[in-house]
Amino acid sequence: MAQQERAKRTRQVILEAAGIVFDECGYEAATISQILARADVTRGALYFHFSSKEDLARGVLDMAVTTEGVLPQQFKLQELADTSLLLAHRMPREPLLRAALRLSVDQRARRMFGTKWPEWITVGAGLLAEAKARGELLAHVDPYETSRFLVGAWTGVQLVAEAVPQDDSLVHEVSLMYQMLLPNIAVPAVLARLDVAPDRPLRLSEAAAAARPGTGGEAGTTGN
Repeated sequence: MAQQERAKRTRQVILEAAGIVFDECGYEAATISQILARADVTRGALYFHFSSKEDLARGVLDMAVTTEGVLPQQFKLQELADTSLLLAHRMPREPLLRAALRLSVDQRARRMFGTKWPEWITVGAGLLAEAKARGELLAHVDPYETSRFLVGAWTGVQLVAEAVPQDDSLVHEVSLMYQMLLPNIAVPAVLARLDVAPDRPLRLSEAAAAARPGTGGEAGTTGN
């Protein structure tokens, strides 16, 4: 078991190093030597887990779809917004997530590896379908089409925020995106109780940390 845990940690270290290098250099310019230097592991250790740079890129992309920190909420629409806000909160802090986005928007890398956008669309569509079944959505809203739009909008917001930076953070811009979108899909009674404030992902992160084993907290619902 100890050996398995060490292997898992080594694999994660290599992936994180690859994420940093892909994020800084792009896929084409990144080299195995740079990744080895960043990870501080042997070439043999890297090739034990990943057969090539292409395999590393696929590993980075596999980390892209994450709902870490999203807690169960009264409304599925809240969970949808929390997923987007938390991703925006984590993106500047986690090179793996930034690298996955960079690989997705790079045309050559996209042709080679595809993207995780279909998986993100599935995640969002599932939450929206549950929201519709619970009566949270306006009658005209199609869960799949709305999720597809959201994935495109979120990606566009992130790219513009990176290329044309302002004082406001990515979280603030994603918060603004939801403020504009939600009135067009949520029933008024639910809309009034949704929280998409820019500080919400920080509150969620703190709640998730408090709920981890050994911290004395319990998993639960963060107020809407």
